[in-house]
Amino acid sequence: MRPRRGSSSLGPHRWLSRRKDSPGERAPGTGSAGSSYRLGVSLPDAPLKEFLARTTSIPRTTEAERLVVQRVGQDVFRRALIEYWKGCCPLTGITDPALLRASHIVPWAECETDALRLDVHNGLLLSALWDAAFYAGLASFDDAGKPLLSPTITEAAAEKLNPKSVQQPNLTDAHRANLTRHRAKHGYLERMD
Repeated sequence: MRPRRGSSSLGPHRWLSRRKDSPGERAPGTGSAGSSYRLGVSLPDAPLKEFLARTTSIPRTTEAERLVVQRVGQDVFRRALIEYWKGCCPLTGITDPALLRASHIVPWAECETDALRLDVHNGLLLSALWDAAFYAGLASFDDAGKPLLSPTITEAAAEKLNPKSVQQPNLTDAHRANLTRHRAKHGYLERMD
């Protein structure tokens, strides 16, 4: 079963209530300017350190306890992606938090380590429609960020996604490595040759 996305113990979208890149404003609990906080979040171990700090005392002996740990991790990941992508879907420009999803490139359950699960370079902040297509393998991205659609996607769905009208996300080498895994899993590599 796919875990519910976007849930937060902080309340819905509380972390987007203030722009953290406004002059003089500080990100909560960081003691530094918003741009420094974004830089810190983009460092590979910042979300992992937060996750470990928040989950060290939570036991992991029952399924319920493991789900609590997973939810904490997904909350940390979502907030990190919101900061990394500046609260905006890099494809569509959508900024409404209710319509944005923290999309893992390599799915949570398939990550070998917590570091990969929480790495912002293993994620894209996508609008809900693009997230659903990406999660199902009906959409992926080449190394330049150009959207790729599966030949199995319906014509109606492809028209709604309208890949020719979207912007290409600015990807790092780490994004590209993870997208290679996504494309391989969903058969895009054979179609790209």
